[in-house]
Amino acid sequence: MGARPEGSADRGPAVVTRRALRTTLSACLSFFVCLYVLDRPVAATYALFAAVSMAALSHIPGTGRQRAAVMVKAAPAAWVLLTLGTYLAIRTWSAVAGMLLIGFFLAFVAAAGPRAAGAAPGLQLLYILPCFPPYAPDTLGERLVGATFGLLLLVLAEAFVLPEEPGPTYRRLAAGAADTAARCVAELGRAPYTLSAASAETARVAGESLRPFRVDEADRPAGPGLRDRALSHAGLAARTLLARLVNLPPPPPGPVPTEQEPQVLTAVGRAVTETAALLDGRAATTEAAADLRRVREQAATSAAREAPTTAARGRRRAALLEVADAAVALTTAAELALRGRRARVPDDVDSGRFWYAGKRAPRLWWHRLAGHAGPRSVYFQNAVRISLALAAARTVAGVDSLPHGFWAMLAVLSLTRTTAAQTRATVRVAITGTLLGALVTGLLLALIGGHTNIYAVALPFVMMTAFRVGPVRGVGWAQGMFTLVVAFVFAQLAPVTWQLAEVRILNVVIGSLIGVVFGVLAWPRGAQRELHRAVALLLTTEAETVERTTAAVVDGGPGHVPDDRPLQHALTMAESAFAQHQNEPRTSEDPTTDWQAAMMSGHHVLWGSRRLFVRGGPAVGPANAARLDGRATGVATRMREAAETVGVAPGAADQQGAPLPGGSEAGGPPGVSSPRFFAALAWLDSLTVDVERMTAAGHPSGPSGPNGSSGPPGPPGPPGPPGASRPSGPAGPS
Repeated sequence: MGARPEGSADRGPAVVTRRALRTTLSACLSFFVCLYVLDRPVAATYALFAAVSMAALSHIPGTGRQRAAVMVKAAPAAWVLLTLGTYLAIRTWSAVAGMLLIGFFLAFVAAAGPRAAGAAPGLQLLYILPCFPPYAPDTLGERLVGATFGLLLLVLAEAFVLPEEPGPTYRRLAAGAADTAARCVAELGRAPYTLSAASAETARVAGESLRPFRVDEADRPAGPGLRDRALSHAGLAARTLLARLVNLPPPPPGPVPTEQEPQVLTAVGRAVTETAALLDGRAATTEAAADLRRVREQAATSAAREAPTTAARGRRRAALLEVADAAVALTTAAELALRGRRARVPDDVDSGRFWYAGKRAPRLWWHRLAGHAGPRSVYFQNAVRISLALAAARTVAGVDSLPHGFWAMLAVLSLTRTTAAQTRATVRVAITGTLLGALVTGLLLALIGGHTNIYAVALPFVMMTAFRVGPVRGVGWAQGMFTLVVAFVFAQLAPVTWQLAEVRILNVVIGSLIGVVFGVLAWPRGAQRELHRAVALLLTTEAETVERTTAAVVDGGPGHVPDDRPLQHALTMAESAFAQHQNEPRTSEDPTTDWQAAMMSGHHVLWGSRRLFVRGGPAVGPANAARLDGRATGVATRMREAAETVGVAPGAADQQGAPLPGGSEAGGPPGVSSPRFFAALAWLDSLTVDVERMTAAGHPSGPSGPNGSSGPPGPPGPPGPPGASRPSGPAGPS
C-alpha cells in the first residue's frame, strides 16, 4: 500500500524488515487458522485485513511494544467501526453518510498527536472493509472474532518477535536537562559568577535535546492527556531555565553579589536537583520546590520595596527572578507529569500556566479537538479532504456496483496527500506500479489456475516481500506488490481468473482520480498557504501583545492574569501548519523566513508578557516610560512588517489594529528604575533579536541560535483553543 510519510524515522531497512516479518506472521497465521483449520472464510478475511490495516497501512511510531500498546487501546474502536460498517452497508446512502462522518472524525483525530494520527488510517480501513455489500449482519460475530484474532496475533508479534531496544524517553531527557541546570547553577554561585564556555555549550546541547523534532514520535509528549501536557511543559521550562542561566547578566561591580543572589541560586539548585531525581525515578518527592517558591516571592517582594536601582543591578535582579520563575515552572510541571490528577498546583504558583491540572481526559481531548474545529486548522482541512474523497469513492462503488469497491477507497486512503502536487505525483507512480503488478498477477493467475495450495505456500513469501520492499522503494513498488498479495489472498477464498488483476487496476485508477480531484478542490497547496497566513496572524497578535504589555508596565498597578488566549490560539495554528509543512515538498515560492524562529518568538512573547502582567509593580516614570514605549513600538512595527513579508498577511477581519508608526528609543542608557522596568526592557531586547533572526535572508526553516531563538520559549500561559502538531507534536502543553 502507501509508503510511509516522507521524513519518517521508521524507514531504516532493519526496522522495516522486523515490521514486515511481524505483519506477515500475524496476518498469514490468523488467515490460515481461520480458513483451513476452522473453515471460516469470513473470519479469515477479517483476520488478515485487521492485521494488515493496523501494521502496514497505519504509521504507528515507536518500537514493537510501543506499537502494540497503541493497538490494544485501539481495539475497542476497531470493534465499533466494524459494527457500524456492517449495519450501515444496508443502503448506499447510509454507507456514504457513515463514510463522510466517520472518515472525517478518524482523520481529524490526528490533532491528538502522532500515536492517534498513526493509528487512524488502519481504523479507516476497518470501517471501509465491512461497509460494502453483501449486507450480512448475521456474520457480524464472525467478522469481530476474525478481526480480534488477527489483532491479537499482531499485538503478540509486535511485543515479542525481534523486540527493539527503546531509545531515551522524553522524561529521561528532561531529567538530564535539569541535572545540567543544577550544575550550571552551582557554577554561577562561585566566583567569577559566570558560566564557562564549556558549561554554556553543555547547556545548549541539553536544551537542544528537548526539541520535539529531535525526539522519536513515539516518545514525544504530544498527546492531549494531562501527563503528556505536563511533560511537554516541563521540557519547555527546562529549556527556558538553561537559556536564562546561559544568558544571566554578570553581577554589577563589587567584591560579592548582592545578598539576594546566593539565596535564590541555592534554592534553584536544590529544587532542580530534586526535580531531576524525580523525573529519573531516583526520588519520590521534591521538598525543595516549596522552599524555592518562598525564596522567589521574598526576592520579588524585596525588589519591589527597595528604592529604584541602577541598570546593571536591575538587569541582574530581573534575570535572577526569571531564573527562579523558570525553575518553579519546571518543578510544578514535573510533579504534574509524574502524579497526574493527584498532583495539585500550589496556591503561590500562577495556576493559569497549568490550566490543565486536575482535568479529566475527556475534557482535555475535547479541548484539543475543539481548538482545531475550523477551516484555519490544517487538521480540519485534511479531514475534510479525505472524508469527501472517501464518500465520493463509496458513492461511485455503490451506484456502479463496482466489484471489490473497497480497493478504490483503499487507493483514496493510501494515495491522497496534503497537496495536489504530491497527490498527482504519487498517483502517477502508484498507477504505474499497479499496472506492472497487475500484469504479473494476471500471468501468475493464468498459469497457476485453481491450485489453492500453491497460493497458500507462496502467500507468506509474497507478503513478506511486499511489506519489506514497499516502504523502502516507494509507493509504486508498494502498490504493485500489494496487487499480488490481494490476488493470492482472494484466490484462496474463491475461484479467480486473470480478470481479478483487471478489476484491481480499475479500482486503483478510480480511487486515484477521486483523490486527485479532491486534492485540487480542497486546499490544493496543503499547509504552505496556511502557514503563511497563520504566521502572519501570529506576528500581528504578538505585536498587539507587546504593545498591551508594555503599556501595563508603563502605567504600573497591581498584578493580574492577562487574557492571552488569542495569542496561544494563533501560536497553535502556526505550529500545526509548520509541522505539516515540514513533510511537504518545498517550492520556489517559499520565502527565506525562519519559521522555527517565528514559533519560538510566539512562546517568548507569551512567557514574558504573562510574567510582567502577573507580577505588577509601580509606574516607571516619564523618562523610562519613553524608552519602553519607543522600544515596544519599534518591536511591534518590525513584527507587523515581518507579517507582511511572509507572503500572506492576515485579512482585515483578523487584524485588531492598524500598524503603528515606528518610534525611536529615548536617547541614553536607562537610569534608575524598578525591577519590572528592567525585566520589560530585557524582554523587548530579546524579541528584537527574535524578529531579526526570523527575517534574516538565507536562514533555513529549522533551529537557529542556542535554542532556536534568542532564548527558548518558556511554558505558555493558559491556551485558548488548543492543538498539537503532526508529525512533530506540540511545542507546548496545548
